Amino acid sequence: QVQLVESGGGLVQAGGSLRLSCAASGRTFSSYAMGWFRQAPGKEREFVAVQGWGGLWTYYADSVKGRFLISRDNAENTVYLRMNSLKPEDTAVYYCAASVGGSTYSSGSNYDYWGQGTQVTVSS
Repeated sequence: QVQLVESGGGLVQAGGSLRLSCAASGRTFSSYAMGWFRQAPGKEREFVAVQGWGGLWTYYADSVKGRFLISRDNAENTVYLRMNSLKPEDTAVYYCAASVGGSTYSSGSNYDYWGQGTQVTVSS
């Protein structure tokens, strides 16, 4: 069992930056692929980014590529999402998720554990 707790959300002006953190319990954190998803009001949950078990590979949604950076600290059992050049359309609840394995990392169904989410609001 893995528990995930996100933090770092808040209100920021367009063009600003935020760094989200996701702290994980458990001693096998390094064996999980860790992803970030977001859900805006009235919209479906969408994939944002994922990083593999050893941090050797990452994928980003086209909408955030070049602006967001996912990273992880396996010693601290934490995954981060650095968000730069934020836009109002980035406003959403952001969730981190852990995947034991699979191949479709852009799909939420590939993930086994989820955090409770943290709100990010970008004002224009």
